Amino acid sequence: MDSHSIDLLEELVIASKLLAAAVLGALVGYDRERHSRDAGLRTYASVCVGAALFTSIAGHLEDVSATSRIVANVVMGIGFLGAGIVYKDANSGYAKGLTTAATIWCTAAIGVAVGLNMFAIATAGALLVYFLISLHHRAWYVRWKQRIKQPRNPD
Repeated sequence: MDSHSIDLLEELVIASKLLAAAVLGALVGYDRERHSRDAGLRTYASVCVGAALFTSIAGHLEDVSATSRIVANVVMGIGFLGAGIVYKDANSGYAKGLTTAATIWCTAAIGVAVGLNMFAIATAGALLVYFLISLHHRAWYVRWKQRIKQPRNPD
């Protein structure tokens, strides 16, 4: 058996990480799915699982430099994916897809954290990202946002 072979127990540990990543990614994508966004539960769960899988495999190599290169490439790859999501709406003149790109990038980070056995950090990250993407459906946030957009009278 070579130094990179993996036994069944290690494979089951990685499989459980993938399941955890799927749940956390799906949590982040739940709000998007609920509001019929293009990137929803499946997209977010897939990004999180992929990042966890690459990171778990890299961690198995027991080479810190290889692991860091793989993590860096996950970050760059998801950044590239996000760049393809962002576009300027010709009708409104505003950029669209920024939140989707940013939250997909964050979801990849959650997957990396799972792959590196940082489950508390991954869970906290998933909950925080979910909170952030669900803000625009909270009445207090909508009121606050309207208030800060109103022009002020210079007295």
